[in-house]
Amino acid sequence: MGQNDEGRPGVSDEEWARFMEQAAQGPGEAPKEPSARARMVTERLREQQAQEPPGWRTGPAWQEMRGRGTARRRLKATLAIVFIAGLALVAVRPELVIDRLTGKAGARQEAQNAAPLPAESARPSEPAAAAPPDRPTLAEPFRGSPALQWADGAAGIEVPEATAIGGMSKEQVADALEKTRRFLIASNLDPATLRGERPTAALAILDPRQPEVPERLERSLTHPTAQDTPVTLFTRFDPARVKPVGDVVKVRGSMHAEPGQRGELLVVADYTFVHPMTEAGGTGVQRSIVRRQITLALLDPARWETTRGRLQARAYTAEWSNVACEAADGFLHPHFPLDAPSGSAPSGPATDPYDRSQDIQGEGCGTITRS
Repeated sequence: MGQNDEGRPGVSDEEWARFMEQAAQGPGEAPKEPSARARMVTERLREQQAQEPPGWRTGPAWQEMRGRGTARRRLKATLAIVFIAGLALVAVRPELVIDRLTGKAGARQEAQNAAPLPAESARPSEPAAAAPPDRPTLAEPFRGSPALQWADGAAGIEVPEATAIGGMSKEQVADALEKTRRFLIASNLDPATLRGERPTAALAILDPRQPEVPERLERSLTHPTAQDTPVTLFTRFDPARVKPVGDVVKVRGSMHAEPGQRGELLVVADYTFVHPMTEAGGTGVQRSIVRRQITLALLDPARWETTRGRLQARAYTAEWSNVACEAADGFLHPHFPLDAPSGSAPSGPATDPYDRSQDIQGEGCGTITRS
Protein backbone atom coordinates (compact mmCIF):
# COMPACT_ATOMS: atom_id res chain seq x y z
CA MET A 1 0.00 0.00 0.00
CA GLY A 2 1.42 3.39 -0.91
CA GLN A 3 2.42 5.97 1.63
CA ASN A 4 1.71 9.72 1.56
CA ASP A 5 4.33 12.41 2.26
CA GLU A 6 3.73 12.07 5.99
CA GLY A 7 4.11 8.24 6.06
CA ARG A 8 0.36 7.53 6.52
CA PRO A 9 -1.55 5.13 4.24
CA GLY A 10 -2.84 6.88 1.14
CA VAL A 11 -5.64 4.40 0.42
CA SER A 12 -7.96 2.70 2.87
CA ASP A 13 -8.34 -1.11 3.01
CA GLU A 14 -11.84 -0.79 1.50
CA GLU A 15 -10.51 1.18 -1.49
CA TRP A 16 -7.62 -1.30 -2.06
CA ALA A 17 -10.09 -4.26 -2.02
CA ARG A 18 -12.25 -2.62 -4.70
CA PHE A 19 -9.08 -1.97 -6.78
CA MET A 20 -8.10 -5.64 -6.70
CA GLU A 21 -11.65 -6.80 -7.52
CA GLN A 22 -11.86 -4.59 -10.59
CA ALA A 23 -8.44 -5.82 -11.80
CA ALA A 24 -9.58 -9.46 -11.55
CA GLN A 25 -12.64 -8.80 -13.74
CA GLY A 26 -10.59 -8.63 -16.87
CA PRO A 27 -10.04 -6.12 -19.70
CA GLY A 28 -11.29 -2.65 -19.43
CA GLU A 29 -9.95 0.49 -18.13
CA ALA A 30 -8.14 -0.36 -14.92
CA PRO A 31 -8.97 1.76 -11.97
CA LYS A 32 -6.40 4.27 -11.06
CA GLU A 33 -5.07 4.76 -7.62
CA PRO A 34 -5.44 8.36 -6.49
CA SER A 35 -2.25 10.29 -6.65
CA ALA A 36 -0.41 11.11 -3.48
CA ARG A 37 -1.33 14.84 -3.89
CA ALA A 38 -5.01 14.06 -4.40
CA ARG A 39 -4.99 11.82 -1.38
CA MET A 40 -3.34 14.55 0.65
CA VAL A 41 -5.95 17.18 -0.41
CA THR A 42 -8.78 14.77 0.40
CA GLU A 43 -7.34 14.07 3.84
CA ARG A 44 -7.03 17.80 4.63
CA LEU A 45 -10.64 18.46 3.62
CA ARG A 46 -11.75 15.67 5.94
CA GLU A 47 -9.79 17.16 8.82
CA GLN A 48 -11.31 20.63 8.22
CA GLN A 49 -14.81 19.21 8.11
CA ALA A 50 -14.14 17.38 11.39
CA GLN A 51 -13.12 20.70 13.02
CA GLU A 52 -16.05 22.84 11.68
CA PRO A 53 -19.07 23.33 13.98
CA PRO A 54 -22.10 21.23 13.10
CA GLY A 55 -24.52 22.94 10.78
CA TRP A 56 -22.11 25.61 9.58
CA ARG A 57 -22.69 24.62 5.98
CA THR A 58 -26.30 23.55 6.33
CA GLY A 59 -28.56 26.01 4.49
CA PRO A 60 -31.86 25.09 6.17
CA ALA A 61 -30.47 25.74 9.64
CA TRP A 62 -29.14 29.12 8.53
CA GLN A 63 -32.50 30.01 6.98
CA GLU A 64 -34.19 29.11 10.24
CA MET A 65 -31.90 31.39 12.22
CA ARG A 66 -32.60 34.16 9.75
CA GLY A 67 -36.35 33.59 10.03
CA ARG A 68 -36.24 33.77 13.82
CA GLY A 69 -34.34 37.01 13.70
CA THR A 70 -36.90 38.54 11.33
CA ALA A 71 -39.77 37.32 13.53
CA ARG A 72 -38.15 38.88 16.58
CA ARG A 73 -37.76 42.20 14.77
CA ARG A 74 -41.37 42.11 13.64
CA LEU A 75 -42.55 41.28 17.18
CA LYS A 76 -40.54 44.17 18.60
CA ALA A 77 -41.97 46.54 16.00
CA THR A 78 -45.51 45.39 16.76
CA LEU A 79 -44.99 45.77 20.52
CA ALA A 80 -43.58 49.25 19.97
CA ILE A 81 -46.66 50.28 17.95
CA VAL A 82 -48.99 48.90 20.60
CA PHE A 83 -47.04 50.68 23.33
CA ILE A 84 -47.15 54.03 21.49
CA ALA A 85 -50.88 53.62 20.83
CA GLY A 86 -51.39 52.86 24.51
CA LEU A 87 -49.52 56.01 25.53
CA ALA A 88 -51.62 58.08 23.13
CA LEU A 89 -54.84 56.64 24.55
CA VAL A 90 -53.72 57.37 28.11
CA ALA A 91 -52.80 60.92 27.11
CA VAL A 92 -56.26 61.49 25.65
CA ARG A 93 -58.22 59.58 28.32
CA PRO A 94 -56.04 59.19 31.43
CA GLU A 95 -59.08 58.18 33.48
CA LEU A 96 -58.98 54.74 31.83
CA VAL A 97 -55.82 53.93 33.76
CA ILE A 98 -56.45 56.10 36.82
CA ASP A 99 -59.94 54.72 37.34
CA ARG A 100 -58.68 51.15 37.21
CA LEU A 101 -55.81 51.86 39.61
CA THR A 102 -58.00 53.71 42.10
CA GLY A 103 -60.87 51.24 41.95
CA LYS A 104 -63.27 53.84 40.52
CA ALA A 105 -63.94 51.68 37.46
CA GLY A 106 -65.24 48.86 39.66
CA ALA A 107 -67.36 51.23 41.75
CA ARG A 108 -68.79 52.74 38.58
CA GLN A 109 -69.75 49.35 37.22
CA GLU A 110 -71.34 48.41 40.52
CA ALA A 111 -73.42 51.60 40.51
CA GLN A 112 -74.57 50.97 36.94
CA ASN A 113 -75.68 47.47 37.86
CA ALA A 114 -77.52 48.55 41.01
CA ALA A 115 -81.28 47.99 41.04
CA PRO A 116 -83.58 51.05 40.72
CA LEU A 117 -84.82 52.47 43.99
CA PRO A 118 -88.40 51.70 45.01
CA ALA A 119 -90.87 54.54 44.71
CA GLU A 120 -90.76 57.16 47.44
CA SER A 121 -94.03 56.98 49.37
CA ALA A 122 -93.14 59.69 51.90
CA ARG A 123 -90.35 62.10 52.63
CA PRO A 124 -87.18 60.18 53.50
CA SER A 125 -85.65 60.48 56.95
CA GLU A 126 -82.06 60.82 55.71
CA PRO A 127 -80.14 62.10 52.67
CA ALA A 128 -79.63 60.02 49.56
CA ALA A 129 -76.89 57.42 49.83
CA ALA A 130 -73.43 58.46 48.81
CA ALA A 131 -72.34 57.63 45.27
CA PRO A 132 -68.74 57.33 44.01
CA PRO A 133 -67.83 60.88 42.91
CA ASP A 134 -67.55 61.01 39.17
CA ARG A 135 -68.00 63.44 36.32
CA PRO A 136 -70.94 63.07 33.91
CA THR A 137 -70.34 62.43 30.23
CA LEU A 138 -72.45 62.66 27.10
CA ALA A 139 -72.74 58.86 27.10
CA GLU A 140 -73.35 58.59 30.87
CA PRO A 141 -74.88 61.88 32.07
CA PHE A 142 -75.90 60.47 35.49
CA ARG A 143 -72.55 58.87 36.30
CA GLY A 144 -71.50 59.66 39.86
CA SER A 145 -74.98 60.84 40.84
CA PRO A 146 -77.47 59.23 43.27
CA ALA A 147 -80.05 59.93 40.57
CA LEU A 148 -78.62 57.03 38.56
CA GLN A 149 -81.01 54.74 40.46
CA TRP A 150 -83.97 57.15 40.25
CA ALA A 151 -86.93 56.68 37.94
CA ASP A 152 -86.95 58.09 34.41
CA GLY A 153 -89.22 61.04 33.72
CA ALA A 154 -92.94 60.71 34.34
CA ALA A 155 -92.46 57.22 35.76
CA GLY A 156 -91.02 58.93 38.84
CA ILE A 157 -94.27 60.79 39.54
CA GLU A 158 -96.61 58.18 40.98
CA VAL A 159 -100.11 58.84 42.21
CA PRO A 160 -100.96 57.30 45.59
CA GLU A 161 -104.18 55.43 46.14
CA ALA A 162 -107.06 57.82 46.69
CA THR A 163 -109.50 57.81 49.61
CA ALA A 164 -112.30 60.17 50.59
CA ILE A 165 -110.89 63.15 52.54
CA GLY A 166 -112.53 66.13 54.27
CA GLY A 167 -115.86 65.96 52.53
CA MET A 168 -114.28 65.18 49.14
CA SER A 169 -115.17 61.86 47.57
CA LYS A 170 -112.63 59.24 46.56
CA GLU A 171 -113.20 60.19 42.91
CA GLN A 172 -112.58 63.88 43.60
CA VAL A 173 -109.37 63.09 45.48
CA ALA A 174 -108.18 60.81 42.68
CA ASP A 175 -108.90 63.58 40.15
CA ALA A 176 -106.91 66.13 42.17
CA LEU A 177 -103.96 63.77 42.50
CA GLU A 178 -103.94 62.98 38.79
CA LYS A 179 -104.14 66.66 37.82
CA THR A 180 -101.24 67.44 40.14
CA ARG A 181 -99.24 64.73 38.40
CA ARG A 182 -100.07 66.20 35.00
CA PHE A 183 -99.10 69.68 36.21
CA LEU A 184 -95.69 68.48 37.42
CA ILE A 185 -95.04 66.74 34.11
CA ALA A 186 -96.15 69.72 32.03
CA SER A 187 -94.11 72.23 34.06
CA ASN A 188 -90.88 70.23 34.54
CA LEU A 189 -90.66 67.48 31.88
CA ASP A 190 -92.53 68.67 28.81
CA PRO A 191 -89.93 69.32 26.05
CA ALA A 192 -91.70 72.51 24.94
CA THR A 193 -91.61 73.91 28.47
CA LEU A 194 -87.97 72.94 28.93
CA ARG A 195 -86.91 74.79 25.79
CA GLY A 196 -88.62 77.97 26.97
CA GLU A 197 -91.95 77.84 25.20
CA ARG A 198 -95.16 78.87 26.88
CA PRO A 199 -96.23 76.12 29.36
CA THR A 200 -99.74 75.91 27.92
CA ALA A 201 -100.59 72.44 29.26
CA ALA A 202 -99.56 73.41 32.80
CA LEU A 203 -101.46 76.71 32.75
CA ALA A 204 -104.60 74.88 31.56
CA ILE A 205 -104.73 73.00 34.89
CA LEU A 206 -104.62 76.15 37.04
CA ASP A 207 -107.71 78.13 37.98
CA PRO A 208 -107.88 81.44 36.05
CA ARG A 209 -110.23 82.82 38.74
CA GLN A 210 -107.66 82.55 41.50
CA PRO A 211 -106.75 86.05 42.72
CA GLU A 212 -103.34 87.47 41.67
CA VAL A 213 -101.64 84.19 40.69
CA PRO A 214 -102.65 84.07 36.99
CA GLU A 215 -101.62 87.70 36.46
CA ARG A 216 -98.31 87.17 38.25
CA LEU A 217 -97.48 84.09 36.17
CA GLU A 218 -98.42 85.85 32.92
CA ARG A 219 -96.22 88.82 33.81
CA SER A 220 -93.26 86.59 34.64
CA LEU A 221 -93.59 84.77 31.30
CA THR A 222 -93.87 87.88 29.15
CA HIS A 223 -91.67 90.32 31.09
CA PRO A 224 -89.37 88.30 33.37
CA THR A 225 -87.12 89.93 35.94
CA ALA A 226 -84.73 88.55 38.55
CA GLN A 227 -87.46 88.90 41.19
CA ASP A 228 -90.46 87.99 39.03
CA THR A 229 -89.35 84.93 37.07
CA PRO A 230 -91.32 81.96 35.71
CA VAL A 231 -88.67 79.47 36.85
CA THR A 232 -90.18 79.60 40.34
CA LEU A 233 -92.89 77.34 38.91
CA PHE A 234 -91.66 76.15 35.50
CA THR A 235 -88.31 74.59 34.51
CA ARG A 236 -87.01 76.46 31.45
CA PHE A 237 -83.64 76.60 29.67
CA ASP A 238 -82.44 78.89 26.89
CA PRO A 239 -82.24 76.68 23.75
CA ALA A 240 -79.77 79.09 22.15
CA ARG A 241 -77.23 78.31 24.87
CA VAL A 242 -77.87 74.77 26.14
CA LYS A 243 -79.62 71.57 25.16
CA PRO A 244 -80.58 68.38 27.01
CA VAL A 245 -78.22 65.40 27.00
CA GLY A 246 -80.43 62.59 25.80
CA ASP A 247 -84.14 62.47 26.55
CA VAL A 248 -84.08 61.22 30.16
CA VAL A 249 -84.71 63.39 33.22
CA LYS A 250 -84.31 61.60 36.54
CA VAL A 251 -87.15 62.16 39.00
CA ARG A 252 -87.75 61.31 42.64
CA GLY A 253 -90.40 62.46 45.07
CA SER A 254 -93.88 61.89 46.41
CA MET A 255 -97.27 63.51 46.82
CA HIS A 256 -100.18 63.08 49.19
CA ALA A 257 -103.64 64.52 49.74
CA GLU A 258 -104.80 66.12 52.98
CA PRO A 259 -107.74 68.24 54.11
CA GLY A 260 -107.48 72.02 54.04
CA GLN A 261 -110.12 74.48 55.08
CA ARG A 262 -113.76 73.53 54.82
CA GLY A 263 -114.52 72.54 51.24
CA GLU A 264 -110.81 72.47 50.33
CA LEU A 265 -108.61 69.51 49.44
CA LEU A 266 -104.84 70.04 49.38
CA VAL A 267 -102.36 68.01 47.34
CA VAL A 268 -98.83 68.44 48.69
CA ALA A 269 -96.03 67.46 46.28
CA ASP A 270 -92.25 67.38 46.77
CA TYR A 271 -90.13 66.33 43.77
CA THR A 272 -86.54 66.64 42.60
CA PHE A 273 -85.70 66.71 38.89
CA VAL A 274 -82.18 66.12 37.55
CA HIS A 275 -81.64 67.57 34.07
CA PRO A 276 -78.34 66.73 32.30
CA MET A 277 -77.45 69.62 30.02
CA THR A 278 -74.67 70.49 27.60
CA GLU A 279 -73.68 73.71 25.90
CA ALA A 280 -74.84 74.14 22.33
CA GLY A 281 -72.02 72.73 20.23
CA GLY A 282 -70.05 71.66 23.31
CA THR A 283 -69.15 68.38 25.00
CA GLY A 284 -69.20 69.35 28.68
CA VAL A 285 -72.09 68.04 30.78
CA GLN A 286 -73.68 69.59 33.84
CA ARG A 287 -76.56 68.26 35.90
CA SER A 288 -79.05 70.99 36.75
CA ILE A 289 -80.94 69.83 39.84
CA VAL A 290 -84.34 71.37 40.46
CA ARG A 291 -86.37 70.64 43.59
CA ARG A 292 -89.94 71.82 43.88
CA GLN A 293 -92.35 71.84 46.80
CA ILE A 294 -95.82 72.80 45.66
CA THR A 295 -99.30 72.68 47.17
CA LEU A 296 -102.32 72.69 44.85
CA ALA A 297 -105.91 72.96 46.05
CA LEU A 298 -109.17 71.55 44.76
CA LEU A 299 -112.07 73.72 45.96
CA ASP A 300 -115.75 72.98 46.37
CA PRO A 301 -117.61 75.40 44.01
CA ALA A 302 -120.49 75.50 46.49
CA ARG A 303 -118.25 77.19 49.05
CA TRP A 304 -115.50 78.85 47.06
CA GLU A 305 -115.20 81.08 44.02
CA THR A 306 -113.45 78.74 41.64
CA THR A 307 -113.57 77.17 38.20
CA ARG A 308 -114.91 73.64 38.45
CA GLY A 309 -112.26 71.04 37.72
CA ARG A 310 -109.30 73.47 38.02
CA LEU A 311 -106.67 73.61 40.76
CA GLN A 312 -105.38 76.67 42.58
CA ALA A 313 -101.74 77.17 43.57
CA ARG A 314 -101.68 77.63 47.33
CA ALA A 315 -97.90 77.61 47.82
CA TYR A 316 -94.80 76.89 45.78
CA THR A 317 -91.10 77.15 46.43
CA ALA A 318 -88.09 75.89 44.54
CA GLU A 319 -84.33 75.60 44.64
CA TRP A 320 -81.86 75.06 41.81
CA SER A 321 -78.33 73.69 41.85
CA ASN A 322 -75.49 73.97 39.32
CA VAL A 323 -77.12 77.02 37.77
CA ALA A 324 -76.43 80.74 37.93
CA CYS A 325 -77.63 82.30 41.15
CA GLU A 326 -79.44 85.12 39.41
CA ALA A 327 -81.05 85.36 35.99
CA ALA A 328 -83.40 88.04 34.72
CA ASP A 329 -84.40 86.45 31.42
CA GLY A 330 -86.75 83.75 32.71
CA PHE A 331 -84.35 80.83 32.14
CA LEU A 332 -82.16 78.61 34.28
CA HIS A 333 -78.52 78.88 33.21
CA PRO A 334 -76.40 75.81 33.99
CA HIS A 335 -72.84 76.39 35.16
CA PHE A 336 -70.29 74.23 33.35
CA PRO A 337 -66.96 73.19 34.90
CA LEU A 338 -64.89 75.66 32.85
CA ASP A 339 -67.29 78.59 33.21
CA ALA A 340 -66.07 81.67 35.04
CA PRO A 341 -68.16 82.57 38.10
CA SER A 342 -71.07 84.90 37.33
CA GLY A 343 -73.73 86.65 39.34
CA SER A 344 -73.60 87.01 43.09
CA ALA A 345 -70.91 85.21 45.04
CA PRO A 346 -72.17 82.26 47.10
CA SER A 347 -73.11 83.44 50.56
CA GLY A 348 -75.51 80.81 51.88
CA PRO A 349 -74.71 77.54 53.64
CA ALA A 350 -73.45 74.46 51.79
CA THR A 351 -76.31 72.12 50.91
CA ASP A 352 -76.74 68.69 49.41
CA PRO A 353 -79.08 69.01 46.41
CA TYR A 354 -79.97 65.30 46.68
CA ASP A 355 -81.02 65.57 50.33
CA ARG A 356 -84.78 65.27 50.36
CA SER A 357 -85.10 64.73 54.10
CA GLN A 358 -85.44 68.45 54.85
CA ASP A 359 -87.60 71.26 53.51
CA ILE A 360 -86.14 73.70 51.01
CA GLN A 361 -84.06 76.07 53.09
CA GLY A 362 -85.08 79.63 52.31
CA GLU A 363 -83.51 81.83 49.67
CA GLY A 364 -80.01 82.94 48.82
CA CYS A 365 -77.08 81.80 46.76
CA GLY A 366 -75.09 79.03 48.45
CA THR A 367 -72.77 76.20 47.56
CA ILE A 368 -73.49 72.52 47.06
CA THR A 369 -71.68 69.51 48.46
CA ARG A 370 -72.15 67.28 45.41
CA SER A 371 -73.51 67.51 41.91
